[in-house]
Amino acid sequence: MSPNDFINTWGTVRDPIAEILGPWSEGLTTGSILFRIMLSILFSSVIGWERSSKRHSAGLRTFILVSLASTLVIMVDQYISYFRNGGGFVLSAAAIIAVAIISINSMFYSSRNQIKGLTTSVGLWASCIVGLSLGIGFYTTTFISFLALLGTLSWFPVLETYLKDRSNHFEVHLELKNSVYLQDFVSTIRRLGLSIDEIELNPAYAGSGLSVYSIAISISSDELKKYKTHAEIIEALRSLDYIYHIEEMQR
Repeated sequence: MSPNDFINTWGTVRDPIAEILGPWSEGLTTGSILFRIMLSILFSSVIGWERSSKRHSAGLRTFILVSLASTLVIMVDQYISYFRNGGGFVLSAAAIIAVAIISINSMFYSSRNQIKGLTTSVGLWASCIVGLSLGIGFYTTTFISFLALLGTLSWFPVLETYLKDRSNHFEVHLELKNSVYLQDFVSTIRRLGLSIDEIELNPAYAGSGLSVYSIAISISSDELKKYKTHAEIIEALRSLDYIYHIEEMQR
C-alpha cells in the first residue's frame, strides 16, 4: 500500500508529480527510496549552501543531515505502519521534536545583546518538515515547500531590510568612550528629532574601559520620517567624537 493509496481513501487527489513518475514512485520500492534520498540531499544541500554562503553556524552538512534523517525516519515509519501493522508515526514525531531542540540550542546571544542564529534555527526545523514530506512521497508539496523555503531565506532579507529601514522604531548598539558622554548623546538625539524609548547598560563590556548601551530609538520628526533611513541617521551619529562605535541591532 502506497501513501497516495492511503490518502485516496479520504478522497484527496493524488500527487501530480507522482502521477507523472509512475506507480514506482508512490510505494516503498528500491527505486522510490533511492529517489527520495537523492532529492532530500539535493534540496537540503541547496538550502545549506545558502546558509553557509552567509557564514551562518548551521551550513551545508547540517542541513543535509537533518533532511536526510527526516526522510529516512518517515520511510521507516511507513514501513512499520503499512507492513508491520505498527501504530502511528512515532519516529517522525520524535524527529521533529529532536530537530526543534537542536534548533533552539543553536541560537545564542552575542556580546551585543543580539539574538544570533534564529533564522537558521527555524530553517533547520523547516528543512526537517520538508524532508518528512519528501519521505512520505508528497513530491509536489515538497518541491513547492523547497522553493518557498529557499525564497524566504534568499530573497526576503532584501524586503525585510527595506521595511525595517522605514520603520519609525529601531535599536542601536552604542559604545561610548566614557559614560559621561551619555547625556551629550541623549541631547544630540533630541536635537535630531529622535526620542529614546529605553536605555540598557550592556554588562558584557564591564572592565573594557568603554561604556556600552543598547538603546531603543523612535523617529519623532516628520522630516526624518520622510527622508532619512536608519543607516543615514546612524552614519550621522557615528561622526560624533565621543562615540567609539554604533550600529543598528538586528532582532
